[in-house]
Amino acid sequence: MLINIKDYLNQKIRPEPLAFLRIGFGLLMFFSVIRFYYNGWIESIYIEPFMHFKYYGFEWVKSLGQYNYLLFIICGVSSLFVALGYKYRFSIIVFFISFTYIELIDKTTYLNHYYFISVISFLFIFLPLNAKYSLDNYLNKKAFLLVPKWNIDAIKLFVFIVYFYAGLAKINSDWLLQAAPLSLWLTSNYDLPILGDLFQKSWVHYFFSWGGMLYDLLIPFFLIIHRTRIFAFVLVILFHVMTAILFPIGMFPYIMILFATIFFSSNQFQKIFKAFESIKFLKSRDIWYQEYNSKFQKINVLIISILLFVQILFPFRNLMYSGELFWNEEGYRFSWRVMLIEKMGYTTFRVIDSQSDKRILVENSNFLTDFQIKQMSFQPDMILEYAHFLGDYYKKRGFIEPKVFVDSYVTLNGRESQRFIDNNVNLLEEKESFKKKNWIIPLKDEIKGI
Repeated sequence: MLINIKDYLNQKIRPEPLAFLRIGFGLLMFFSVIRFYYNGWIESIYIEPFMHFKYYGFEWVKSLGQYNYLLFIICGVSSLFVALGYKYRFSIIVFFISFTYIELIDKTTYLNHYYFISVISFLFIFLPLNAKYSLDNYLNKKAFLLVPKWNIDAIKLFVFIVYFYAGLAKINSDWLLQAAPLSLWLTSNYDLPILGDLFQKSWVHYFFSWGGMLYDLLIPFFLIIHRTRIFAFVLVILFHVMTAILFPIGMFPYIMILFATIFFSSNQFQKIFKAFESIKFLKSRDIWYQEYNSKFQKINVLIISILLFVQILFPFRNLMYSGELFWNEEGYRFSWRVMLIEKMGYTTFRVIDSQSDKRILVENSNFLTDFQIKQMSFQPDMILEYAHFLGDYYKKRGFIEPKVFVDSYVTLNGRESQRFIDNNVNLLEEKESFKKKNWIIPLKDEIKGI
């Protein structure tokens, strides 16, 4: 077995798929940064809010105020350099750090594809995506005809995990037996030409639910198999274009379309690049072509193996917690559970000074943006963090021994709303940790599935 592993690690392949992915990824990320600026999100999400919700363990990450614009400029420029293959290793490291820092500023913005970008950009640090068709080749007069095959396979495995785990997560009673939450979302698209009326029909909701589950489970296999690859890629395009039209999920559809191309052979990418070889740095007689060999291969293999192993196990950490995952969300993030829940909450806070008669019914809009209020109202860790923020805030304003209580009602996937948090618990006595949050009132229903 060890011999087989050694032989596998020594297998070589042409680097065109890596070059194509580098260019596409860099351009998509550059466009994403421009999109944030154009829509005013840098200001409204990262600068204007009075407070930001932090990830556990990353409380040290702070908003940089007006310097957030500089952070986005660094992120955008580095993504463009990645696309060009200019100072690639340095550029991808800068992109990973700047992008991940941005996403750690406030967890109300958490999206699966932001997490995907952070993980994949970290993976890219250890892969030679600039081996060919890059400015580095032109400037260094050196390019590589062959790279280790496992470089491409590592990306394939990660994409496989994302798709397959998203499919596993859809094997639950809400998604398959109630067509929830798709039935809620599709009916809201009544104004679409032709399709609007169709989306009101129950059988369509179930068709999309079952179809989405089967798509996520099977598409990575169809992409791997040569005979079904073209068919699978057409499905990828149709599926993600449809989701882009129906749902406001940002760059995710285009990112997944791009990464599906990694399953195609190097020969197919060669044909694409031949059409652009008139560009000077893509083809130069002065460039010396050789086989890629990294003196850090053992370290790279170890780091990437650990990363992929974590990606395989980490999504199952919810099994350490009792209760309904969709309700308490303990272990929900970072697990490739995509578009599975529709939650809305109404949450109010009472601050009481146990040493006096002071009582405050908090107006959330005095401290949070509308988007933060919406996200906080149904996510337990945000409710707890906000309660501690309020305790500190009012202690500085004369409350001697503040206590914070919450009245919270949440609806999940169309169910009737029910009390979410025990309103008799002083949340200042509760601390954020990996332990189960016993102050969450259990859901009065059972969701069966993975």
